[in-house]
This record gives sequence, C-alpha cells and structure tokens, in this order.
Amino acid sequence: MPDQRRNYRREGEDKRRQALIAATLALVSEGGAAVATVRAIAERAGVTPGLIRHYFGSKDQLIAAAYRQLMVGMIDDTAVVLTCAPSDPHARLAAFVAASLRPPVVDRDSVTRWAFFIQETRRSTELLEIHRQTYLGFRDHLEALIAALPGLRSPTELRQLAIACNALIDGLWLEGGTLPESFAKEELVQIGLMSISAMLGCNLHYDLLLSELAAT
Repeated sequence: MPDQRRNYRREGEDKRRQALIAATLALVSEGGAAVATVRAIAERAGVTPGLIRHYFGSKDQLIAAAYRQLMVGMIDDTAVVLTCAPSDPHARLAAFVAASLRPPVVDRDSVTRWAFFIQETRRSTELLEIHRQTYLGFRDHLEALIAALPGLRSPTELRQLAIACNALIDGLWLEGGTLPESFAKEELVQIGLMSISAMLGCNLHYDLLLSELAAT
C-alpha cells in the first residue's frame, strides 16, 4: 500500500516551495531586490522566514530557483507548439518563432523579472550558469529547426544562424514586453518571420499562414 502520508507531505512541500518561488517572482516584478526581502517573500508566500533556509538553503538559492523557473517556463511555453506543429520544417520553425513573440512569452512582468536577474548575473556565478544553460537551450531548439530546412549548411553556419535568429527574437521580445502598446496585434510575429525569412532565404510567413489556416 502506498505511503499516503509521505505523498501528502511531499505535495505540501512542493506547494510551499512553489509558493516561495511565485512570491519571489511577484516581488521582483514590483521592485527588485529592495522589495524582495526574506521577510517580504515569506509573508507573500504565507510561510515563516525560516522555511526559505529549510527549502532552499539561502535567499540566493531561492533567487536562483526563481530565475531558472522563469527562463525554463518561457522556453517551454515556446517549444510546446512543436508538439502539434505540422511536420513541414518551414511550418515548424515558423510556429516556434511565432510562439516566442506572442503572450504568454512576450509579457511585461517577464521582461521586468529578466532585467533584475540578468543584472544579478554579475555577482552570482550560479545565475550566470543558469543564464548560459537556458540561452543555449533555446538556441539549440532554433539550430535544430534551422538544420531541418532544405539545403546543406555547415555546423559553423548553423550555429551562427541560430545565434542571429536568437538575437533578433530577443530584441523583439524585449521591446514587445517593455512597450506593448507600440506594436499592433501580431506585428512582432510578422517582423520576426519576415526578418528570419530574409536571413535564412525562405518564406516562413507564408508557411505559417498555411499551417494556421489548416488548423482552423
């Protein structure tokens, strides 16, 4: 018979850990390090301050967990479209690019949180490593999707194209999340697909429209 008490305790621990991470992200959005104190995080999460050390070891470890969740969450929100995207490589890349330039990935709170964490990478090697891992994780998705397109490309060219496409997406994501009112509906997606199409010498916009029409 399963140990129900252990499962219940584990679920409770996971909920408290998640509550602490959610509180940290919320407070970072509201005011950065000055607002996201140990006491404020614990109060927002509805737990005692001592539980931060119990579950994470230190506030720095909690900050690292929050940053990892933010970045992995955005990558997952983008990559999930590949589970139902058409098999055509153009349509798959187009769907991935489009998802990276739409909500919930493009979001003002996410940009605010990212700006706080990226600054903290200057003092924290752990945050810098999380940044490196998640940046490469997203870029690897792009590189694999580009590699699947027709035409032979060397490993060096694939890497450089993925870096260029990633940089373009990052720039549009940053501006779209900071100044959402400056862009018309779907304008970020249109700009992204047009620009990446030009870099890769293909027509992602057309293929995305075909895939979306087929899904309706």
